[in-house]
Amino acid sequence: MFSNLEQTFRWYGPADPVTLTTVSQTGATGVVNALHHIPSGEVWSLDEIETRKNIILAAGLTWSVVESVNIHESIKTAGPQRDEYIEKYIATLKNLYKANIKTVCYNFMPVLDWTRTDIDYRLPNGASALRFHAPALAAFDLYILERPAAFDEFSVDQQKAAKAYLDSIDNDAKKTLTKNVMAGLPGTDKVLTIAEFNGHLEKYKEIDAAALKQNLAYFLQAIIPEAELMGIKMCIHPDDPPFPIFGLPRIISTEEDLEFVVGAAPSRSNGLTFCTGSLGAREDNDLPGIVSRLGTHFHFLHLRNVQREADGSFYEANHLGGSTDMYAVMKNIILEQKRRAESGREDVAIPMRPDHGHKLLDDFRYNTFPGYSAIGRLKGLAELRGLEMGIKRSL
Repeated sequence: MFSNLEQTFRWYGPADPVTLTTVSQTGATGVVNALHHIPSGEVWSLDEIETRKNIILAAGLTWSVVESVNIHESIKTAGPQRDEYIEKYIATLKNLYKANIKTVCYNFMPVLDWTRTDIDYRLPNGASALRFHAPALAAFDLYILERPAAFDEFSVDQQKAAKAYLDSIDNDAKKTLTKNVMAGLPGTDKVLTIAEFNGHLEKYKEIDAAALKQNLAYFLQAIIPEAELMGIKMCIHPDDPPFPIFGLPRIISTEEDLEFVVGAAPSRSNGLTFCTGSLGAREDNDLPGIVSRLGTHFHFLHLRNVQREADGSFYEANHLGGSTDMYAVMKNIILEQKRRAESGREDVAIPMRPDHGHKLLDDFRYNTFPGYSAIGRLKGLAELRGLEMGIKRSL
């Protein structure tokens, strides 16, 4: 039988309340980590990388995946410093190569790299989940952010639902909504102000999806040849949520978008992070089919589930529950592993991590990053581990 998936756990560094000892006790052997203290766009020195790597090794774990080496906004907007920041990005990749860390996850989402309206949505059993509530997002956009173009983008029914939601909450709830929405900056707990966010939106005023895709292609065509020389596997993460918000384009949301990425710079080094939660928020995404058709390009797996709602809302469900058929997804991943093993590929043990766990039990005692509790993700990892074993034994 071929190798199991490599079980990993995301860790936010020495200040993370979820310690490496805890990670080790989950059964994970790999760590997904990044140097979040280094500003986006700046070079990660070899010394900084080695220092973090040695901390992880001392805990008996491996730094398996970098998530993420963030892309500076000048690259996304084709700003005048774009080529300078691409060179800095390549310099970071070279230092990661010297440290023998060769899988790099990144995303190309404008401004925010994830968006939720509620980071403490209580389920019937008392567990806490992340939620994207479409009327709340519209209410923020229309009546708190007051973005002028928003009224042209939401239907009359959506505007009515947004106003009804706004009228149902008090000022404290409005402040919480604002904080939640503005908290999606890459790799940090910094919360943007309305003025700061409007400043970011202004930079994208003339950039539509087609232009953003061309900017991504420019970036890939610059870095992938360098990554290929070093054997580094780059893997783009889908948009979260996978549809436009605040007038910002989203370009990694569908199977067609994923095909664009791998075609923009054909190479084994130019691959995908398959996130079942991000892609699963769209009903028109056939996740098991995407695995069958594009699985050869997968370098990293984020396995989680969302429960979609009729109005475009969704919340984080149990890993084996929700709207995505995780059995069908896992079975097709295993069939992809089988193809890799039979063809002699070395990357059969694809790194996998449980994503966005619920807060459960003692998780409520710790101020963890939203979605990154210990026990909730341990539960998800245990379920995914069992699902993988059961399917492999049945083949």
